[in-house]
Amino acid sequence: MQTETFTKALADQTRLRLLALLTDFPELCVCEFTQALTLSQPKVSRHLAILREAGLLQDRRAGLWIYYRLHEELPAWCKTTLQALREGSQKEAIFQADRERLSSAEKLNLNCNNTENS
Repeated sequence: MQTETFTKALADQTRLRLLALLTDFPELCVCEFTQALTLSQPKVSRHLAILREAGLLQDRRAGLWIYYRLHEELPAWCKTTLQALREGSQKEAIFQADRERLSSAEKLNLNCNNTENS
């Protein structure tokens, strides 16, 4: 991972919000990101693609759903930086709201795992 590639991928608030969620939740579906960030699916998918192309994320398909997680081969310095960003963002309202919306959706079983058979 090149430093420039890494920092360019972080240079957007939406991508920072996506990464902050993935430091709290090990794997999330696009629909969970859209619930948490209250953004459209195309916008979320576009930012996830940028992060994946930069090598920060891995994805897997399960039926209709695509799940994302931090890339398992991220260098230690990248993981440390992401952890520091998570800690720094915890007091910012927008990041708190994202986590709260996602946690609330999970508590109410409103995530895509529970809507597959609906």
